[in-house]
Amino acid sequence: MKTSTSLCLLLLTLVLGSCSSTKKAADNPLFSSAWELEYLSGPRIAFSGLYPDRKPVIRFNPENSRVEGNNSCNGYSADFTLSGNQISFGEPGPTTMMFCGQGEGFFVNTMKKINGYQIDADGKLELLMNQVPMMRFKSKKDVSATDQR
Repeated sequence: MKTSTSLCLLLLTLVLGSCSSTKKAADNPLFSSAWELEYLSGPRIAFSGLYPDRKPVIRFNPENSRVEGNNSCNGYSADFTLSGNQISFGEPGPTTMMFCGQGEGFFVNTMKKINGYQIDADGKLELLMNQVPMMRFKSKKDVSATDQR
């Protein structure tokens, strides 16, 4: 009797714990939409010059801990690690090899330096390096599948 009661309690704890972690991911605005880059700190080239045709877009997938999208020209995919408001990105996976100017390099190199994030009062995602906003994204809830690749 004790064994079956203990087993039931263990099972109930696991079920409630998994529901809680799913709810946390669903409640995090980071996962609510795709994000389109609107600001990048560092380059001496104007933002519109770096991204004349298409701005980088990213989407965070909490189920496989990957960020996917485009870096203005080519597809982008990398692992990410999240702990509170700390975030880090792994090396980007293989992409197509189109060359579209310097914007892609600035985007990828800046992503490697990111170690935190915050959602500001306007609902914009800021990716931080040591508490300093390096990249700012606006929510792009209507991104099509082709914009994400």
